[in-house]
Amino acid sequence: MHRQAFYRSTGAGETGEMSGSRKSPEMAKVVAENAVVVFARQGCCMCHVVKLLLQGHGVSPLIIEVDEKREREVACELSTIGGGGCGVQPSRLPTVFVGGEMFGGLEEIMGAHISGELVPRLKQAKALWL
Repeated sequence: MHRQAFYRSTGAGETGEMSGSRKSPEMAKVVAENAVVVFARQGCCMCHVVKLLLQGHGVSPLIIEVDEKREREVACELSTIGGGGCGVQPSRLPTVFVGGEMFGGLEEIMGAHISGELVPRLKQAKALWL
């Protein structure tokens, strides 16, 4: 299966690892096919907080751990998928996509959580059922 090369495992709520060179259309497809996708760096405390917050709400995000060697390249691709450009300001990890759209990083997730906007957005993306 083609995805096996892209992820270590593909189930929702499980962790995947980016390897090899991938183009934005494939990453965009992964983002579009999953209600919530978290691109994270292994061992990053901010990434861990985002994962715990989403899982605490009952969301099972697809978590993709980005290889440290490819972080800059992936950040550029994520910025392109999110509607910006690589030259503008590349995304930083963690980067969270909700409902196929770039939501942001830790600050945006925490801000939405505190303001009460996170749960409605997750429901809209069909990541939450209640």
